[in-house]
Amino acid sequence: MEEVIRGYFDACNTGQADAVATFFAPGAVHYFPPDMYDGPFRGGETIGAKWSWAVRTLGSRWTVDEIICDPDTDRAVIEWTHEKTKAGVVLRGDEWYHFDPGSGLIAEIRAYYASPQAAGLDRLELAGYPYAERGYAASE
Repeated sequence: MEEVIRGYFDACNTGQADAVATFFAPGAVHYFPPDMYDGPFRGGETIGAKWSWAVRTLGSRWTVDEIICDPDTDRAVIEWTHEKTKAGVVLRGDEWYHFDPGSGLIAEIRAYYASPQAAGLDRLELAGYPYAERGYAASE
């Protein structure tokens, strides 16, 4: 799992969409906080295209700062840094990874950003993530 995550980050940094897509299982989803990147990215090709755009347009580059893997549950969690070099912006956060047990490829990423609570939002959770379906405590 660590090798796949580090390979994915290396591919992201090349800006080559096809290289990024190879790290994802069919139907993979990358979730983000609300109002970020027009909602979840769905599919390896979309994820690759979005990060390729970020490299070309924003000067994005990413690092894996910490990583913990749990092979028994096909999950991992990392801390990362995302630098948007053209804008002088640094983002830090965590991501939860779920892997497809058959292929070992990434099936799901849930990204959490280190930042203050967004003003005006009364639900601070990942956009489009099926909390209730997954058994999370939820109130409507």
